Amino acid sequence: MKPQSPVDIVSPAGYENGIPHGLFAELRRHEGLVWHPYEDNGFWAVTRHHDVRTVSRAPEIFSSGVGHTNLWDLEADALQARRSIIDSDPPDHTRLRRLVSRSFTPRAVRRWEETTRQIAQQALDNFDREGGGDWVDLVAAPLPIQVILTMLGVPLADSSYLVELSNYLVEGTTDQPSLAPDAFGNTTPLRLLPFASPASHALFEYGEQLAAERRANPGEDLVTQLVQAEDDGDRLTHDEYRNMFHVLVFAGNETTRTAITHGVMALADHPDQWDRLVHDPSLIDNAVEEVIRWATPVLHMRRTATEDTEVAGTTIKAGEKVVMWYASSNRDEAVFDHPHTFDIGRADNPHQSFGGTGPHFCLGAYLARMEVRILLEEMLARQLKVRRTSPPIHLPSNFVHGVLSVEMERVS
Repeated sequence: MKPQSPVDIVSPAGYENGIPHGLFAELRRHEGLVWHPYEDNGFWAVTRHHDVRTVSRAPEIFSSGVGHTNLWDLEADALQARRSIIDSDPPDHTRLRRLVSRSFTPRAVRRWEETTRQIAQQALDNFDREGGGDWVDLVAAPLPIQVILTMLGVPLADSSYLVELSNYLVEGTTDQPSLAPDAFGNTTPLRLLPFASPASHALFEYGEQLAAERRANPGEDLVTQLVQAEDDGDRLTHDEYRNMFHVLVFAGNETTRTAITHGVMALADHPDQWDRLVHDPSLIDNAVEEVIRWATPVLHMRRTATEDTEVAGTTIKAGEKVVMWYASSNRDEAVFDHPHTFDIGRADNPHQSFGGTGPHFCLGAYLARMEVRILLEEMLARQLKVRRTSPPIHLPSNFVHGVLSVEMERVS
């Protein structure tokens, strides 16, 4: 008899006010893992830091490709159509990562620092010029999307359109989709599209058009690198390219936007931590890590057991779903002192916001850290202390810790 979860951590309504930390704390106190019902089956909920690390480090036992990384199951044709680097196992994952990873090394990312700083300065100028306003709309959304689009070689004039597409993709993680199935001229069955959203069709089409342009006229951008990427004669296929483009636009935009939003909300809600940073800017790298831990932009990832195994003394059968809840592991009392305290001086901060350890450690981790750091540096440079003037409007999603809007104003 499987130990059943005493709480519901999958209902999107449970996230309308943010992460339900009390529910996750209850699961962490449970001996072993618990089985959480979902649709006509269920999954093992992995909520403790140590157990998440165990699953992350064993891709040969806990597969990303067998059943993808969604909570729900997909038919075989949908599995193949929606497969990206995130939903692949070695050796396919290793091959895909090798083809694109050189663009995201610390050295490669550093060349974009000045561009990122200029974009951050412009966004903060707009915030000041407006006398404050929606932090998401004015700062958190424009910064990461303009950075990743510049890297990709996408015209910045198209940034609003791609933010719109990303917003619709995020909406696909809720139970409140608003798009008609044929939106953006889509004719593909939704079950074959990432996030089951016609916005994915639009993003695929945009990426394919851009790839065609770069094949004809190569540039010094990431799309050119993707279409020319080669390793021992190996190249990205058509589907691999478009899924990679999709991942880069979505992950390069949404996750950092979420981190920036929650991080600055935390600094506004904990003005002592902002003052601490002002008086000791050497804490900025620590602050970046705490912002990312606090935000935990992606709440979970699923794996599927390829063989009978055991985690936390719990027997897991081959074929069963195992879901790592980063939202819980990043508040694990066994690892973090005072985990529900926002502390920019936190020196020991092994958060798992970038997908834990192991082969699926986030390709864009260095880029995300750089963007958050530069934004904080620019806020310090102009002494931009902020406060909230409205409650945040949270995205009711069990996958993305999104904030749709939050009004802020300058304090000093």
